[in-house]
Amino acid sequence: MLTITNRERSATLPGPPSRGSRPRGATWRRVLGAGLALVLLPVLVSYGRALGYPGQASFSVRTVEWIRDNGGGGLVDAAENWWYTRDAPPTSAPEPELASRVPVPPPGAPAPLAAIGPHLAAGEGAWTAGPTTAHGRTPMLVTYVRPDPVHPGVLAGVARFDQNQVRARIIAGTREPDQQSWPEGGQVPPEQRGALVATFNSGFKMADAQGGFYADARMARPLRDGAASLVVDATGRISVDRWGRDRRFGPDIAAVRQNLVLIVDNGAPVPGLEFNRDNRWGSAKNQLQYTWRSAVGVDPEGNFFYVAGDKLTLATLAKALADTGATRGMELDIHPAEVHLFAYRYGPDVAGPVPTALLADMRGPTDRYLQPDQRDFVALTAR
Repeated sequence: MLTITNRERSATLPGPPSRGSRPRGATWRRVLGAGLALVLLPVLVSYGRALGYPGQASFSVRTVEWIRDNGGGGLVDAAENWWYTRDAPPTSAPEPELASRVPVPPPGAPAPLAAIGPHLAAGEGAWTAGPTTAHGRTPMLVTYVRPDPVHPGVLAGVARFDQNQVRARIIAGTREPDQQSWPEGGQVPPEQRGALVATFNSGFKMADAQGGFYADARMARPLRDGAASLVVDATGRISVDRWGRDRRFGPDIAAVRQNLVLIVDNGAPVPGLEFNRDNRWGSAKNQLQYTWRSAVGVDPEGNFFYVAGDKLTLATLAKALADTGATRGMELDIHPAEVHLFAYRYGPDVAGPVPTALLADMRGPTDRYLQPDQRDFVALTAR
């Protein structure tokens, strides 16, 4: 039998590496790890800033926006198209609770909007007074319509504003339109809150809006001819125009927010909405998503309308807006986190303006625009 003595074993078996040397594999792992850290550091810093910027956006919204801002827009678009086109609304009649919506039209209210039938819902199209302002007025009327005959359970809330009683202002956010410092700090200025009537979301992020932004005597993004434009004049009145055709820049302009191209023109939905010709209304197939959408328009008398709802396609959104009597209209933003209208109530039983959403299932904090927010928005105050 072969045996190995302790002396022979110590001479044969390798001992531990000397203090001055390292295994080659360990050295390469350290180098690779250091290189990976250097590569990932700017990414992590960028993502950390996106999670920490002022505003009430959720973690998921911040993450999606960061992906879009860093070259992942195509991936986000594909995911949204898959998600929001697979969940079509039912073809059944409106939910039973709609029958409990019996409005009380205020004196002098305009005629009700037309219902689509045959499933007439109680109160559909009939105007109800919005919250009373601090001055005891009701410049806002509200109702709802059902713009989709194939899916009659889909609702769109409608707010109608008498522009003789309200004054508009476009307020920049902490990141939109240009991540610069603006006078309002991304919120309704405290000195204006005593007269606040309503606030609502603006359009797409500027990188996707295909247009410009002007407010507070600052041209943050160049204005584009042909773009759908929410225009505020020096008197605080809103118009919705095709820039370069209906309105041009001049001293009477106080603010302009552009977003894509008109969806309603000459009192009717613009042809091609179902096909999104030339991607004029966002990314491919965006118009087919059943999701939250918002839009604004004006009628020949100068009344201003805001329309929003869930499970709307671009075509049904445009129909809802045209059904109000609007002659021109534009889409604003889409998806649950970015579609909001808040009206404000005053009274001896409350401290300050109390916000209420136009539709009960609108998501997000109702005080969104009373705190610094990352997105620009529109504020209406009583004249």
